[in-house]
Amino acid sequence: MIRKIFAVFCLVLIAVMGFSSQSRAELDLTVKKATIRKIPIAITNFNPQLPQHQKIATEMPDIIRSNLGSSGLFEPVSQQSFIQTPQSIATDGVRFPEWRAINAEVLVTGSVSTSPDGKTRVEFRLWDVVGQTQMAGMAYTTTPQNWRRIAHIISDEIYKRLTGEDAYFDTRIVYVAESGPANKRTKRLAIMDQDGYNNHYLTDGSYMVLTPRFSPNTQTVAYLAYYNKKPRVYIYNIDTGRQEVLGDFPGMTFAPRFSPDGSKVIMSLAENGNTEIYTMDLKSRRTQRLTNNAAIDTAPSFSPDGQQVAFESDRGGTQQLYVMSANGGEAKRISFGEGRYASPVWSPRGDLIAFTKLYKGQFYIGVMRPDGQGERIITTAYHVEGPSWSPNGRVLTFFKESPMSGGGKTARLYTIDITGYNERLLKTPSDGSDPAWSPLNP
Repeated sequence: MIRKIFAVFCLVLIAVMGFSSQSRAELDLTVKKATIRKIPIAITNFNPQLPQHQKIATEMPDIIRSNLGSSGLFEPVSQQSFIQTPQSIATDGVRFPEWRAINAEVLVTGSVSTSPDGKTRVEFRLWDVVGQTQMAGMAYTTTPQNWRRIAHIISDEIYKRLTGEDAYFDTRIVYVAESGPANKRTKRLAIMDQDGYNNHYLTDGSYMVLTPRFSPNTQTVAYLAYYNKKPRVYIYNIDTGRQEVLGDFPGMTFAPRFSPDGSKVIMSLAENGNTEIYTMDLKSRRTQRLTNNAAIDTAPSFSPDGQQVAFESDRGGTQQLYVMSANGGEAKRISFGEGRYASPVWSPRGDLIAFTKLYKGQFYIGVMRPDGQGERIITTAYHVEGPSWSPNGRVLTFFKESPMSGGGKTARLYTIDITGYNERLLKTPSDGSDPAWSPLNP
């Protein structure tokens, strides 16, 4: 039953992503959205073994509801309509007719207790209400301080079991936290869970940072920093707080990204008025130049198999997107619509490239296939930029700048499904820009 529901969603997604028979020069800039039939899911509070477990037993299901609800694929059933209590489920088992009566198709139950070693033990079960069967059940032990992450892990398990796809809730987002007046912005590295919680700062704001990007191991970030007024690419270790400059180049290095295996960083080097793309092997520190022309070549992004690189260039007279071999050589232009294209980012699935587009003073974020076909706009605003993929390739995060009534601008982080549906604001303590999604936490 549940798989049939998700199959309908997949058909809707295919229809939305289908490309037009029009020529690519006649791109339709209408934001295309899907209508999705959400799965009604009831998530009970967990049953606490002892009074000290009550907080976790209540707040952990809240996080699971928020995660699944934010995906746009599920509709959490109101707790006010629940007939059966967590305590009666623990003693009597699930009474399926009572859950069908409130139109729930899926049910999540759980319990919180203390294991013999003193750690917190959390157990959850996933039920198919219509089929009256258990679909999944797992138990986790953790320190009391780590319960929020367990809620994300449980959310991932439920998402994977019901959709058949990898999930993204046990992840983090690194971004540039912005504060201060428009003519003197403080920009520092910040990191948070994908739902906006556990926000903390990695740099102190004494120098400006831009374009942070995660490595595949999730504990290392590459970024551009204006340290001692010199723009350079740096590597930051989240575990140790140590940062180091990536090479001593004579010109400005910027726009860094890691290779899929984490062994290299690809970036741009501007020297004597010319900007080219280079890779650096992180072990040997050897560099390889991939482009060689008088144009501005920048914003490189590896394909997930590491065999190709997408980048932006004005070599054809306007800012457009290109794809070349990861070893350099001839590049093929893939963007042909009206306007300027920038910031290509390859999906972890390898099937799409996200991009930013500027046309007639309006900004857009869209996706296209790696051969340039199937171009589709998913969101637009006064200024939207910096798309970054969730690790399952289903959701994008980006930032949006909006003008303020009294002058100046505000910058906030958002997420959106690749269907153009379910755009959501990510809550941050201050303005934010340049978000980058981590892989799943190990």
